[in-house]
Amino acid sequence: MSTILTKRSDDYSQWYNDLVLKSGLADYSAVKGCMVIKPHGFALWELMRDQLDKMFKETGHQNAYFPLLIPKSFLSREASHVEGFAKECAVVTHYRLKNDPNGNGIIVDKDAKLEEELIVRPTSETIIWNTYKDWIQSYRDLPILINQWANVVRWEMRTRLFLRTTEFLWQEGHTAHATKEEAIEETTKMLEVYATFAEDFMALPVLKGVKSANERFAGAEDTYCIEAMMQDGKALQAGTSHFLGQNFAKAFEVQFRDKENKLDYVWATSWGVSTRLIGALVMAHSDDNGLVLPPKIAPIQVVIIPILNKNPETVAKLNQVADDLISGLKAAGIRCKYDNDDNTRPGWKYAEYELKGVPVRIVLGARDIENGNIEIMRRDMLTKEMVPVDNALEYTKTLLGTIHDSMFNKARDFRDSNIRKVDTWEEFVKTIEEVPGFISAHWDGTPETEEQIKEATKATIRCIPLDNVQEEGKCVFSGKHSTQRVIFARAY
Repeated sequence: MSTILTKRSDDYSQWYNDLVLKSGLADYSAVKGCMVIKPHGFALWELMRDQLDKMFKETGHQNAYFPLLIPKSFLSREASHVEGFAKECAVVTHYRLKNDPNGNGIIVDKDAKLEEELIVRPTSETIIWNTYKDWIQSYRDLPILINQWANVVRWEMRTRLFLRTTEFLWQEGHTAHATKEEAIEETTKMLEVYATFAEDFMALPVLKGVKSANERFAGAEDTYCIEAMMQDGKALQAGTSHFLGQNFAKAFEVQFRDKENKLDYVWATSWGVSTRLIGALVMAHSDDNGLVLPPKIAPIQVVIIPILNKNPETVAKLNQVADDLISGLKAAGIRCKYDNDDNTRPGWKYAEYELKGVPVRIVLGARDIENGNIEIMRRDMLTKEMVPVDNALEYTKTLLGTIHDSMFNKARDFRDSNIRKVDTWEEFVKTIEEVPGFISAHWDGTPETEEQIKEATKATIRCIPLDNVQEEGKCVFSGKHSTQRVIFARAY
């Protein structure tokens, strides 16, 4: 089965596309730039979504839903916001179709032109803050801690499944606070939620940091982010949390009376992750045989495959062993599948479940059972162990945790060994061209220098790490004074 995938070493980009398609995560759609998320991919998204939703609610947030369509005038109220999204907006201009009187099918009814065009949401700050204006009058109405699960549209010219599509699924949190300090605390709290989810559930090590002014969200005062390294050394932004200050409150006249009865503008945040996380998962962990999924969010965590024959007693015995295992696994909350379909051979099943990234495979063979053993294979390392039948359940439960830790440590070691300190421009250019990974270098803090580095090398500042220490130096490009290193990389 591995021969159906391009090897990573031959063409990493093609390997990724092959894997997403052939593992059943997604497919291309009839709408250019959009994708169909197939059942295996959507099951993965549901598990990610449900865990994140639980974490949001544990931090006091509630779910709501706001309209897909946004009046065009709303976007123009916050100048930097509209500038940031203007080129990506899909616009609704008419509200009715009709039959062409000349018999050429369906046409737009020119008499059904909207008085004001509607934007298919690229993000929801504007429609939400227009709504919050009616919800907030006093400090007693604050904070508002709202999240929504939705789809958004950002018109893209160059698309890739999961990583960059015209329509994608995501969540977006939008909160309102009485003070600047509360809003900043919310922003950093949600960044920690994202980082915890990435590391504890996706086995994906991330760097936490702040975006430069050039890279921050349109309309934000600060954007916090988590950045992950893919196996080709490129960066992928895995989540963002934005401190919006009072920008949107001022744009939509959202004011409240504080405890001293003084009128003030509300302080805001927004934060989000999307189905792009599935792309991160694929590129960070998978191999030339297929997906490698972290156990906590794998749709099937354990698959049990019997080697059947025509002896009814043997089949009955294998089924009984499987039933006992499944009962124990389900009681432990482990998602499992017993594949006793006799229309496909065991070898085909092995390859298929490897391709789909099932973390643990248990094979029930008649001879092994007679000897009191079961074969258990871990997908991340493709290694097998013969385990006593009586110990198989506990072994499997422990193995799932071991696999998560092993995947995380492997990804972290790869990332850490591919972050390189660079102090000269010549070394920077040579490293970015020849060595995959992140570069830690001094920057003079100006947008002009950042843009010149991007134009020369296609590398951007991925983040200014939150754990940065003061370090005097000279900017790698301009030679001007710098007080800290930042992380540069080419990115998805």
